[in-house]
Amino acid sequence: MDLELDYLYNPYEKTRNTTMSRNGMVATSQPLAAQAGLTILQQGGNAVDAAIATAAALTVVEPTSNGIGGDAFALVWVKDKLYGLNGSGRSPASISIDALHERGLNEIPKYGFTPVNVPGAPGAWAELSRRFGKLPFKDLLSPAIRYAEEGYPVTPVLGKFWKSAAEKFKQTLDGEEFVHWFETFAPDGRAPKAGEIWSSKGHADTLREIAETKAESFYHGELADKMDRFSSGYGGFLRKSDLEKYEPEWVDPIHVNYRGFDVWEIPPNGQGIVALSALNILNGLKVTEKENVDTYHKQIEALKLAFADGQQFVADSAAMEFTSGDLLNEAYADSRRRLISERASMPAAGEPPKGGTVYLAAADREGNMVSFIQSNYMGFGSGLVVPDTGIALQNRGHNFSMDRTHPNCLAGNKRSYHTIIPGFLTRNNQAVGPFGVMGGFMQPQGHVQVLMNTIDFHLNPQASLDAPRWQWMKDKTVWVEPDFPKHIAEALSRRGHKVEVQLETGAFGRGQIIWRDPESGVLYGGTEARTDGTISAY
Repeated sequence: MDLELDYLYNPYEKTRNTTMSRNGMVATSQPLAAQAGLTILQQGGNAVDAAIATAAALTVVEPTSNGIGGDAFALVWVKDKLYGLNGSGRSPASISIDALHERGLNEIPKYGFTPVNVPGAPGAWAELSRRFGKLPFKDLLSPAIRYAEEGYPVTPVLGKFWKSAAEKFKQTLDGEEFVHWFETFAPDGRAPKAGEIWSSKGHADTLREIAETKAESFYHGELADKMDRFSSGYGGFLRKSDLEKYEPEWVDPIHVNYRGFDVWEIPPNGQGIVALSALNILNGLKVTEKENVDTYHKQIEALKLAFADGQQFVADSAAMEFTSGDLLNEAYADSRRRLISERASMPAAGEPPKGGTVYLAAADREGNMVSFIQSNYMGFGSGLVVPDTGIALQNRGHNFSMDRTHPNCLAGNKRSYHTIIPGFLTRNNQAVGPFGVMGGFMQPQGHVQVLMNTIDFHLNPQASLDAPRWQWMKDKTVWVEPDFPKHIAEALSRRGHKVEVQLETGAFGRGQIIWRDPESGVLYGGTEARTDGTISAY
C-alpha cells in the first residue's frame, strides 16, 4: 500500500488493532449507529446510503452530540471524483445586531432561540440520497426509527456526557421554552444512566415523516409549521420562511498537498481551512520523529498561526475579504512559517495576498467512500426541543461576531463560522480515504495530528487515533492528555508553552479513519478509544 504503514503494530496499548475488511465498512462513535450503516450495506446500499443511515441513527443513539435540528457536511468519493456538500443552515432573515441590542443583548447567548440557525442535516441527508444513493430514502432511516421507537441501552460514555449536560441545563436553563428538552431527554428528572433504555416517540415520528417526504415536511410542511409556532411563541427569530429558503450547497473541496498526499476539506464557512493552513506551514519544516519536542513545538506554533487567520478571516464565503486560495497561497504560508522560532509565541493574524459533534466514515466494495459530520454544537445545542418532535435545535449562531467590521458579524440569512469539518485523503488522484476528528475547535488540531501520525510517522489508522493528543487553547496555553509523554511536556514548558494536563479525555476529540488499498480494495479502519466508538464491517 502507498502509505507504507505497519498495520500489525500498534504502539499504544490501551486499545485495539486496525480493523480490516473488503466488502464494506462503517466507523463511528456509537456501535448501534455503525451497525445501522452496515445493515444498509448488506441490503445492497452503497457507502452514501450507509452514511445517511448511520447519521440518522446517531441523532437517536448519541443525542449528546448531534440531532435532527443540527447541521452536516460531507465529502463524497464516487467514481474517482470527490464532491463536497455544505449542509449548514443560515441565520433567520430577521436577526441582526440591532435587533439583539433592542433586546438588551450585547453578546450572542449560548442557549435559547437567539443562536438558533436553520437546521441543515435533514436536507443534507435527502440531497445525498437524491444524487448518489441506491436504495429508497425511506428505507435508510428505518434503523434510526426503530431505535427511537423501541429504545436502546445507553452506552457508558454517552451516559457520562448526558448526565453532565442534564446537570448543567438544570442550573442554566430557566424558562418555559426549555421544558420540552427535559421532557424529552430527562423524563425522570435526570439523564438516563448507562445500561438504561431510552426511547423517544416524537423522535421516531419525526424521522418517519422526514423519510416519507424526503425531508420536504421539515422545510415546507407540518414539521416546518411546528418549528415556526414554537419559535414565534417565545419571541424567536426563526420562521417557516427561513426554513423554506434552505438548500444544501454542493461545493468544490479545497486542498493542499502535504508531503505527496492531497488533504481535502470543505471550504469556508467551515474551519477545515485552518487544518490546511497549518499543514501548509508544516510542509516546509523538517520533522524527524514523533516523540521529539521540536516536532510538537512546530505543530503547536503552526496551528496557532492558522487559527489566528481562521478566526480573523473565515466566515460565510460571500462575506470573506480573502479567498481560500489567498489563505493557502504558498508564499503566504512561507511568510507565516518564518514566524516560528524556538520559543512559544502569541498568535496573531497575518495579511494574506488577495487573489459536542459526531463523525462517521463509510466505504463500500465498489470504492465509494464518504466522510460525514453533523452536530448541534455544544452537545445538545440550544437547549430547545420542538414539542413532541424530538427536534433539538442547534445553536450555531453563537459563533457569529457582534463586531460589525468582522466578516463573521451577525446578520440575517448568513452562515456562521462553523467548527465541524470532514476530511479526505488522496494520493496520485486515487482515494486513500475519509478521516475526521470531532470536538469543536479541537477538530483542525485533531486533523493535523492524525494526518502527521499517518504520513510522517507511518502509524496505522488505529495507532494514529490512539496516540496521546494535545490541544492549543489560547495564547500560550496547551492542554495535554494524562498519558502525554511527561518529558515532552516539560521540554515544551521550557520553550515557553504553558502546558496543562487535562483529565477530561473528551476535550481531545473523537475520530474515525478508513483507508483503502487501491490495488486489493482492502479497507483498514480505526475508531476512537475516547468514546464508545466501533467499526462495523464485513
